[in-house]
Parts: sequence; structure tokens; C-alpha cells
Amino acid sequence: MTLPASTTNRRGFLKCMAWAGSGVVWSLSAGALSGCSVGAAAGQPAGGATPAFTFVQISDSHIGFTGAPNADVTSTLRRAVEQIDALPHRPAFIIHTGDVTHLATAEQFDTAYQIVKGSKTGQAFFLPGEHDTFADNDKLYLARFGGGSTGNGWQSFDYGGAHFIGLVNVWNLKAGGFGTLGQDQLDWLKQDLQAQQNSTPIVVYAHVPLWAVYPAWGWGTDDAAQALALLRRFDSVTVLNGHIHQVLQKLDGHVTFHTAASTAFPLPAPGEGESPGPLQVRSDQLLSSLGVREVTFVRKDSAPVLVDAQIR
Repeated sequence: MTLPASTTNRRGFLKCMAWAGSGVVWSLSAGALSGCSVGAAAGQPAGGATPAFTFVQISDSHIGFTGAPNADVTSTLRRAVEQIDALPHRPAFIIHTGDVTHLATAEQFDTAYQIVKGSKTGQAFFLPGEHDTFADNDKLYLARFGGGSTGNGWQSFDYGGAHFIGLVNVWNLKAGGFGTLGQDQLDWLKQDLQAQQNSTPIVVYAHVPLWAVYPAWGWGTDDAAQALALLRRFDSVTVLNGHIHQVLQKLDGHVTFHTAASTAFPLPAPGEGESPGPLQVRSDQLLSSLGVREVTFVRKDSAPVLVDAQIR
């Protein structure tokens, strides 16, 4: 599959960022972002470096959705997991950035859990989307996926020299659909970051984007600026989000933002249409609008390097 080329530049750091066949690669070293297309070997680190570890992001599986353009979202989630299991190097874990289900039923949660946990990867971290939290006072989601988390599902862990932070911004959506973190979670984030050195690579993941993608559709987080202020001191911050079912990127100093494609159905580009409902595509075009993201960390000259690959 060939997707439209995308190129940009930030003080000469971002180069060769293009869609070609299986995906696009970003590498991050000491705050400098650069990248080249994955090529035929999905997930191969730039320059042939040996990966220190990789992980995979999936998002918006919407198990239980049965409408157009995808009446079988369970099959496309399984296909995503099959792609993950076919990677040439096994990821350390999977991160699911929300809207695991469409209607937050016990059966839907169980189906999603069994598919993702069935991956050869073995370990998976989940965050809720708004479709996972509106029913049963959110008890079903937390009962299935909330183990080891704090508050309403916040979590952090360390792996391979990087610090990972999962933020939840869907429990009390603001008017218009804006995400919100809330003061309790912001206080927790501040405390969590205190133990981290400025040079530690930080990976933040949440459902609703932490930057204002399109306010008219509620595609943003009301109090994200407070969270980002706590992250500014770090040399390298990568923010992974879902919710908008498409791949967009933004660079802001040492912070890079990436939104993810859905494994269920696409949504329109910001402002293209009256509302962000499922984008109707032909059946033979559906799979090219879905995807998962592989993120690879390598070591080069003792500096952490992050390679982010979108694969199909």
C-alpha cells in the first residue's frame, strides 16, 4: 500500500519523513527528531541499529461496533494482532490508547482482552476512551483493565531506560467533548515526574489528544497545558494519542505528538464534514485507512534513540 508522502522540517532535525509501503519511521536522539520510511522490513530501525526494545501502540478498536464502513471490527483487531506477531523482532509490550469497546459491555471488554492478550507479545497496557467509561459507573472497565493503576486508571512504569506515563482524560469530558485530566491526576503526575532526570526519555500516552487538534469537534484536552508544563524540562518527550482515528503529528520544542489510526474505522480529517462520525470508505479501501504503530528504542553513542514506525 502506498500512502501520500508527508515531509516537514524543524531546524533541520526532521528529514526523510515519508509514507512508503509498510510505514513511516521517526528516530529521536537527544531531542532531535529525524526519520525515513520503513521500507519492506516493517519496524527495522534506521541505520540498521540493533533495537534495545520495541513496543506497539494500537487504538480505537471499538469492539461491538457493527455499522459502516466496518461491520466486523473484531476481525480487524485480530488482523492488527497478527501483524504485531509477524514483526521480525518481538515487541516488549502493547499499549492500547482507548475506546477498547464501543458500548462498554462485559462481553465486549472480554473479547478485546482475549484478542490483545492472545498476542505473542504477552504484556499489554490499556487506557480507557470515552466509549469505555459511560456505562455502569465505569466499574466494568476498571475491573478488567484497572489492575495496578492509580485513581481512575492512571499508570506509570519504567522500561529500558525510558519512563512511560498513562494519563486518563475521558472520565469527565467537558462541554463539546474536550478531554480533561483533573487536578488530582495533575498532582499525581507532578509527583511521578519528580524522580525522573531531565535526560530520561518520557513517553506519555492518553486517549484524547493532548494538543488542540480541532476544538470545534472537541479534539483536545482542556487542561493539557498544565501537564505539558510539567514535561517541558525533559530533553525528549513523546506523546501518543488515539481518539481521532488518523495519523497526525506536531512538534513543540522537545515534545513530539503523534495520533494513531484506529483498528476499526477512519474518521474525517479535522473540519472536513459537519461532525466526526465514521468516514465512509469502500470495502477495498478500508484496511488502508486502519493501522497500528510500532515504536523502537535503540542505543547509539550512549544516547537514547526512539524510532516510531506506522505499519499496516
